[in-house]
Amino acid sequence: MTLHMRARRRVLAGMACAALAAAAASLAAPVAAAAKAAGARFTPWKGRATPPLVLKDARGRTHDLAAYRGRVVLVNFWATWCEPCLEEMPSLEALQDRLKGRPFTLLTVNMQESEGKVRQFLQSTLLQDDSLVVLFDGFGTAAKDWKARMLPVSFLVGPDGRIRHTLLGAANWSAAEIVSQIERLMPASARS
Repeated sequence: MTLHMRARRRVLAGMACAALAAAAASLAAPVAAAAKAAGARFTPWKGRATPPLVLKDARGRTHDLAAYRGRVVLVNFWATWCEPCLEEMPSLEALQDRLKGRPFTLLTVNMQESEGKVRQFLQSTLLQDDSLVVLFDGFGTAAKDWKARMLPVSFLVGPDGRIRHTLLGAANWSAAEIVSQIERLMPASARS
């Protein structure tokens, strides 16, 4: 095989990889948007045991999922380039405000982006300061452990520390059905 043919093969292989990546990216947003439009809802978790989640937030504080035992925890994986993720952020913020003072914690996990990029994004948005706990998963280790293959994806963890439900795609976190599902996992004394 000539040098010219090898170079051409490399270029074609690179173009094929780029085309596949573009196709995968273009499929993710419509699937998430369709889930939101269809009234995204939690589905029972049928996966394995809850993986560990120990990540730092924007202030350098370490958050360990195990420390939230006794509380319902919503773990939401997102990225700044994911439009459906950004669309649901104000709704997540409203959910957190609605459940304030109850045994509920929202942990948003930014996937595979630099802390600088995420900080810049947070400063440029209308989200209130410190309204959401944003954890950094710069290398995607947690996303891999949690099998977060499409964004956004959320996991609802019960007070016992086990994943109970998952929700794929953007959601209206103020929807009565979603809030009710979260409240059902809370102790009876904490329900509205």
